[in-house]
Amino acid sequence: MVIGDHGGQALIEQPAAMVGTGQQGAAHTDVLIVGGGVCGTALLFELARYTDLNHVTLVERYGRLAQVNSRATNNSQTIHCGDIETNYTLEKAVRVKRTAEMIVHYADLLDPATRERCVFRTPKMVLGVGEQECSFLRERFERFAPHFPAMEWLEKEQIAEWEPQVARVNGQLRPEPLGAIGIRRTYTAVDYEALSESFVQQAQQAVSGSDRRLDLRLGTTVEAIEPEGEGFRVRLRVTPGAGAASASARQVADPEVVQEIVARHVVVNAGAHSLLMAQRMGYGLEYSCLPVAGSFYFTPDLLRGKVYTVQNDKLPFAAIHGDPDVRAPGKTRFGPTALLLPLLERYKPASFWEFLQVLRLDWAVLAVFWQLLKITDIRNYILKNLLFEVPWLRRRLFLADARKIVPGMQLQDLSFAEGYGGVRPQLINKQERRLMLGEARLEPIPGLVFNVTPSPGGTCCLGNAAIDLEAIVARLGCSCVRNQLAQELYGEATAGVAELAPQQPIAS
Repeated sequence: MVIGDHGGQALIEQPAAMVGTGQQGAAHTDVLIVGGGVCGTALLFELARYTDLNHVTLVERYGRLAQVNSRATNNSQTIHCGDIETNYTLEKAVRVKRTAEMIVHYADLLDPATRERCVFRTPKMVLGVGEQECSFLRERFERFAPHFPAMEWLEKEQIAEWEPQVARVNGQLRPEPLGAIGIRRTYTAVDYEALSESFVQQAQQAVSGSDRRLDLRLGTTVEAIEPEGEGFRVRLRVTPGAGAASASARQVADPEVVQEIVARHVVVNAGAHSLLMAQRMGYGLEYSCLPVAGSFYFTPDLLRGKVYTVQNDKLPFAAIHGDPDVRAPGKTRFGPTALLLPLLERYKPASFWEFLQVLRLDWAVLAVFWQLLKITDIRNYILKNLLFEVPWLRRRLFLADARKIVPGMQLQDLSFAEGYGGVRPQLINKQERRLMLGEARLEPIPGLVFNVTPSPGGTCCLGNAAIDLEAIVARLGCSCVRNQLAQELYGEATAGVAELAPQQPIAS
């Protein structure tokens, strides 16, 4: 089934009549989504395609979609399936695999031109260097292969066939033991920025020809969310001209006034800013935020596909890997490094003040910092990654790590990827005094959700959206064609696609 294409342009338009002003009164919507990254736009798509909601609104503070963590330069451009990520247990890998494959199933619905802009097929492997890592990977392969049938065990000669630069130096096989788990050819890379735009396009296609409405408000910042009756009154501020340059959508709005929307349900998908907004309302105060920034390096075209390395189980950060960059033809990108950065948004110094608000520094936070720093591996890792940011030193220091993947790499091959790398908001649970690895969902009152989705949040965007969709359906009493969603996004065979049932009133 092909969804269709609009030549790369979304046709969503915010009608002037729907703009809330002090004179006209507030606009009304069934669901308000805050954040136009891959998670917010995935929810917009699912609500448009699989429910009968009459009106859904998405607001994004930038003039274009996906300009923070979903931007193509700000993430590792990877579908994390758990097959080559050695920090995943088997249980987690099986669970994540089902969710990650939703992107692949979604891509199968797209016309070829759109699909080729969003997802990319390459080989991938996780490389073991030395007897200990090879033994670890072989044992992992034996446990994981029944659940990941595309896995192959690769000896040194086979690695050389897949990735010559990885297994050979000056034409000769590397002397140290090598082993790898490989997946020959599947969808492995994603341009999450292009994927976000496609979600918006397909959401519009889903409501085309009906009385249902979607509004996309770019350059629009949420200033306040206040409970009102069974819903919420949301105050918005529009940045003059912010939406004018958008290649993804057009915005029709009066930039001179503060707008208001009354929404029956609100979902905030704004990365670290989700926690900031929640805490400004008095929610989620038991959490602190530890932003971890990642930097990258470019080399010439050295790799044919993704090459990951074995994770140090004492480090709560990803090991470096090499990947062909989806936006930079002819280049391979290596990284990321991991830098504790006091910013909620990379390259935005003003977000330092927002960081201070969500840090909420106290003895519980300091206790977590001490737990991390007293571990020698973590302490040395943090220091090393600080040095990676020193201009003269960083290439020389990073070269030693990158040579684990490409042993013949030379210093002149490496260049720092200026402007690349985002910030992952890792949360600290202050009550339990521990660093949380993964996603957080805050639902302080019915109908108000704050999602904080660090890596691999992009991989799980459709799965996380399905969780929010179910909560919205249950609360608002709208209909949902679950069979169609299961068939199209999970790849499940169904007896037929259910019809939409009559809409029910909001639950009390």
